[in-house]
Amino acid sequence: MRRFGVILVWVAIIVIFSILRPDTFFTFTTVQTLAGSQAVLLMLALGLLIPLTAGEFDLSVASIMGLSLVLIGWLNVIHGWPIGAAIAVALATGVFVGIVNAFFVVVAQVDSFIVTLGMATVLAGVMLGVNTQSTGGISQGLVDAVTRNVLGLPLAFYYGLALTIVIWYVLSQTPLGRYLYFVGSGRDVARLSGLRVDRIRAGSFVVSGFVSALAGVVMAGWLGASDVSVSASFMLSSFAAAFLGTSILQPGRFNAWGTFIAVYFLVTGITGLQLLGFAGWIESVFYGASLVLAVALSRTITLPRRGRRRA
Repeated sequence: MRRFGVILVWVAIIVIFSILRPDTFFTFTTVQTLAGSQAVLLMLALGLLIPLTAGEFDLSVASIMGLSLVLIGWLNVIHGWPIGAAIAVALATGVFVGIVNAFFVVVAQVDSFIVTLGMATVLAGVMLGVNTQSTGGISQGLVDAVTRNVLGLPLAFYYGLALTIVIWYVLSQTPLGRYLYFVGSGRDVARLSGLRVDRIRAGSFVVSGFVSALAGVVMAGWLGASDVSVSASFMLSSFAAAFLGTSILQPGRFNAWGTFIAVYFLVTGITGLQLLGFAGWIESVFYGASLVLAVALSRTITLPRRGRRRA
């Protein structure tokens, strides 16, 4: 029940909303929409997973995604850059922001919560400085590469699925993944064991920045446009998914498949409630409540283990 409880609740939610709204909720069109539209949230949550596993916070992921989105629209549409060059600049910017975060956290030894919160605010201003207007007309090549259907589902979903597999493999099947968990569990003990703790911490921010920028690229293709206001709603939901994922499959651990399930569990609940008429305000309430409950549940699961180890 500790491993699969959320999955059972998810199935129950699907059954309930399918009964209440069979004509709108229980349709393949709804599945297609949810699968594609949540790919960006899934990628953000997976990028966030890396620093969280290493014991750090990255509150700038949504802003990096937003800046990547705005840069692609600004470079490709307004300045006429080829879409490939615009994507390269967006991804390089995400890596650069990750390096800056890593410098202040690891070298300057400022708390990651403060650094990344400040960086998120800085990037929000940079986005406005780059382009304050919604910009449509992004290259059709990128739009097709994100929205084209394969086996009935948009390619955006498969990108999120592929990233999930990569993150799962790294965290569970490689020494690097074990090192990340080790550093997150006890930085001083990991350092005494010979691990290059600072390098691992710094790398987690760089990877997070790159994946967040990649999510911005997918968002640009999904929307076919850029908008500075898009990223604001993603920070809370990405944290809710990452922490809720710690109560699925591997209780007490940040894990890729748990995050994958958490993303679609959350959006299933929100979509069902919206179809019942709870539109507008329900998304913020649902994500906020889910984040609080997920953190509380994660701590409840983890504490008994720690108690047994001490005993």
